[in-house]
Amino acid sequence: MGRYVVRRLLQMIPVFVGATLLIFLMVNVMGDPIAGLCGERRCDPATAAQLEKEFGLDKPVWQQYLTYMGNVFTGDFGTAFNGQEVTELMATAFPVTIRLTVIAILFEIVVGIALGVVTGLRRGRPVDTGVLLLTLVVISVPTFVTGLLLQLLLGVKWGWIRPSVSSEAPFDELILPGLVLASVSLAYVTRLTRTSIAENRRSDYVRTAVAKGLPRHRVITRHLLRTSLIPVVTFIGADIGFLMGGAIVTERIFNIHGVGYQIYQGILRQNTQTVVGFVTVLVLVFLVANLVVDLLYAVLDPRIRYA
Repeated sequence: MGRYVVRRLLQMIPVFVGATLLIFLMVNVMGDPIAGLCGERRCDPATAAQLEKEFGLDKPVWQQYLTYMGNVFTGDFGTAFNGQEVTELMATAFPVTIRLTVIAILFEIVVGIALGVVTGLRRGRPVDTGVLLLTLVVISVPTFVTGLLLQLLLGVKWGWIRPSVSSEAPFDELILPGLVLASVSLAYVTRLTRTSIAENRRSDYVRTAVAKGLPRHRVITRHLLRTSLIPVVTFIGADIGFLMGGAIVTERIFNIHGVGYQIYQGILRQNTQTVVGFVTVLVLVFLVANLVVDLLYAVLDPRIRYA
């Protein structure tokens, strides 16, 4: 196991370098980093040359990238065009998005897996058909429609919640945004769990456990559920990064100043340092989440061993 972890960590290095290089080139080469400093007007040649020299944009691309990566490994993600350190923006944005993502993942794990187990064990019955239709509707409706509708009904019309989240963004105010953020993924987790449960319940090891006279709950939790959760864990592990990076719509609807909000503002104002810095951290989140998922396979299925 230890050698496998070391090997995976070494494999993450070229992936991290390649992903960050691609993002760096897309933002700094294909775009115009100076345009965001001059507002709607174009910078005059003298001002543009001075800004390029100040931000190191007059150097070759490979040298710009090496300088940026060297600063990243020292904890320096650069300075936004408004003079604020990108690390300061991260310090305020990431805790909010992490809380929002935790709530969304909990909805996926608790509600999604529970519905998947129930429907998988009762495949073809009315409860199975009803849940399948419900998940299909959730998948078909865009997230911004679901968010705006719930915000209008629960926040504006009925007054059960605050229409927008406060600047502190406590856990209780993030429950509804977390549900909106997790809605589509929750539907996929439900359907994926249902399919896996329905297929594995006909396996030989489940029949053997039943033939031994084991209690039904033990057959489900100790034998059927553990192996059936492998594809679900894979999906949820990858979904952590997608939720953190794809929360732009949800955070805009509920006025949450998290990672998605900061990336959106960075793109809108052409603030390249902010965009590249936040995406670099999200790349690390993806890589670590995938490593944890691979290690969980051996926990769920003892037959899996890592050399």
